[in-house]
Amino acid sequence: MTDSIRLFDSHCHIDFSHFDDDRDAMFERMAAVGVEGCVVVGVDFGHIDSLRELAQARDNVWFSVGIHPNHEVEVEPTIEQLCELADHPRCVAIGETGMDFFRHHVDPDIQENRFRTHIRAAKMLNKPVIVHNRDADEASIQILRDEQISKCGGIMHCFSADMATADAAIELGMHISFSGNVTFKRNEELREVAANVPAELLLVETDSPYLAPMPFRGKRNEPAFVKQVAECIAEVRGRPLSELAAQTTANTRRIFNISN
Repeated sequence: MTDSIRLFDSHCHIDFSHFDDDRDAMFERMAAVGVEGCVVVGVDFGHIDSLRELAQARDNVWFSVGIHPNHEVEVEPTIEQLCELADHPRCVAIGETGMDFFRHHVDPDIQENRFRTHIRAAKMLNKPVIVHNRDADEASIQILRDEQISKCGGIMHCFSADMATADAAIELGMHISFSGNVTFKRNEELREVAANVPAELLLVETDSPYLAPMPFRGKRNEPAFVKQVAECIAEVRGRPLSELAAQTTANTRRIFNISN
């Protein structure tokens, strides 16, 4: 592991089949650049076993339980189901959940009810909520406000909205997490948001295997590439990478209640 840099990938999907051929080597590459841990995020109930197995096999992996807003299911999750599935010592969050108006695989009313169910389960468990928001800023913020998200806290994952949306989420006590898209050349406005999020609420992630940062754009993403995300944000904030990495790692451990 790199001595001077401590990074944490706050959101990835390394249980996916994209990593079946080189998962062990992927963990080695993580360690080589100073990534000391990652949260593997649930998108449906079918992956629960693989998430648990991965977290139990590795002392630097934690996981979450949830159904993605655009994942089609025959029966909607209940608060009781979410609480039961999240009853594991290495489950640190509920989600990802939220609202997505970019793709319409799931009706917005169903997405909203699902989102509220996840938040209510999270409050019962006192675990943070991992929020997916795409082209649904107003709806997402309103639901977070209605459901009193501050009682359990949460993360606006792979943030891609404007500063007004960030400010609204911050006012509710939400953390803001940035992924590889913050490095894309056209995303100057997003980098401006990253420059202004309060340091104590800032996280970095990969969302791997998706959204690989520059200069890997178009390739499969992986947790080691969170370093490029951190480098970009450190530059726009005018801070050393080691400082930015230490801050975001401390923030990740705090919001997810990860002590070891």
